[in-house]
Amino acid sequence: MPTTAPHALSDVTASDSTLRRFLHGLPGVDAVGLEARAASLGTRSIKTTAKAYAIDLAISMVDLTTLEGADTPGKVRALGAKAVRPDPTDRSAPATAAVCVYPDMVATAKEAVAGSTVKVASVATAFPAGRAPLSVKLADVREAVAAGADEIDMVIDRGAFLAGNYMKVYDEITAVKEACGTDARLKVIFETGELSTYDNIRRASWLGMLAGADFIKTSTGKVAVNATPANTLLMLEAVRDFRAQTGIQVGVKPAGGIRTSKDAIKFLVLVNETAGEDWLDNHWFRFGASSLLNDLLLQRQKLATGRYSGPDYVTVD
Repeated sequence: MPTTAPHALSDVTASDSTLRRFLHGLPGVDAVGLEARAASLGTRSIKTTAKAYAIDLAISMVDLTTLEGADTPGKVRALGAKAVRPDPTDRSAPATAAVCVYPDMVATAKEAVAGSTVKVASVATAFPAGRAPLSVKLADVREAVAAGADEIDMVIDRGAFLAGNYMKVYDEITAVKEACGTDARLKVIFETGELSTYDNIRRASWLGMLAGADFIKTSTGKVAVNATPANTLLMLEAVRDFRAQTGIQVGVKPAGGIRTSKDAIKFLVLVNETAGEDWLDNHWFRFGASSLLNDLLLQRQKLATGRYSGPDYVTVD
């Protein structure tokens, strides 16, 4: 079984029974309290200078994403150009954190962002369903890393997790982490909309971190329920508590359904008020999105000029 670096909780993964005992020993989630706190934090008002800072910070945290069967090299090159320079008319606009593509488009994306700070992320492990033998999943990862991926976004086996086969999920994550080598960071996607309960989301968060995830991520964006303030708040609590116990910091990536600047700023408030300022950086927090960047750019232009730009101001993704 692949292993991760020792830390204060390493013993809980010694066997299936110890892992199960630990995960089911986590405190139960107060769903009403969780949703009320997420809603309350979402009402915070941010104005003027603070809003401008938040918009630029959000832009810098976007994983600009295209994950469609109709993706072409031309589309990926255009996406890369937009990630590097989101607003061609304003060089002060920050670049996005990354572009996220399928493994066969990694080399094209890498070329498109060459010389910039923009990373190339690739979904892998039979995204989005994750229904493939481990050997196929690992080959998927290795090919993406060999093509130049800086980050791998893997999906867990939700069927195994929901069946209570936690050690299988743990082993797959550690094997994928090993396949990433030292060149790529690993984001572990739970597909929170399929996990049914907040207790399961909390367990999945700790399982992913115990297995060596560099990021925990809500969703693929391919199901009905994706990132929500409540499930993201729960994951932020998990990374905060995991660092307190192990000294290891893990990032969080809500993905799917975040489309407006107002939405993004609400999530940044969640980060600040729950995990703290250490996570207000694109090394530790990301937005998985395709259309969010356009609204952030329109709102940025509004703050700069006092008026909204026309519909042709930004490209349509």
